Amino acid sequence: MTEHSRVEPMTIPGAWIITPPRFHDNRGTLAVWFQQDLLEPVLGSAMPVRQSNCAVSAAGAIRGIHVTDVPPGQAKHVTCPYGAVFDVVVDLREGSPTFGEWDAVLLDDAERRAVYLSEGLGHAVMSLQDGSVITYLCSSDYVPERERTINPLDPHLAIEWPDIDRRGRPMTPLLSPRDAAAPTLEQARLAGALPRLAPHHVPLP
Repeated sequence: MTEHSRVEPMTIPGAWIITPPRFHDNRGTLAVWFQQDLLEPVLGSAMPVRQSNCAVSAAGAIRGIHVTDVPPGQAKHVTCPYGAVFDVVVDLREGSPTFGEWDAVLLDDAERRAVYLSEGLGHAVMSLQDGSVITYLCSSDYVPERERTINPLDPHLAIEWPDIDRRGRPMTPLLSPRDAAAPTLEQARLAGALPRLAPHHVPLP
């Protein structure tokens, strides 16, 4: 294995798409979805891994928009080993030049891409088929008191959620009660519930 993953910045500073090479033979396919030595030059330091999560979702299910209070914040490295998801990064950092903007990428079991997002960035995924699996590495432990949620259907964010699944069938958003009752971005801002962009969280160019 001599090829390396391609790391490309998203339009939201502090978020990157990682596209790994895939190695095929008569047994199947191998892809290296996380490489610390490739991320370190981009991030300026190693990503500490404190927790690894796995979620399985029905078609149309949206998880998010979630963010952890900064400090400590929670960076995430996300991939989709089975199925397909529409992965969204939202800039929730007050003081950021891209505050309130979002970017998205398709994560699936064909291209094997991953997304890295820095502390203070909001994250959400929408499953595009039944049984889609996402796994993600987290830089800090899950502490419920530090978790914040923004409504993923906030009309001012205007996230362009897919309305057809991977097979071209109509799809309806499915939210948890917590996410459905979450405040809009503006309501969260007025409540002082959003992280601020601190100097040490400014991503390297």
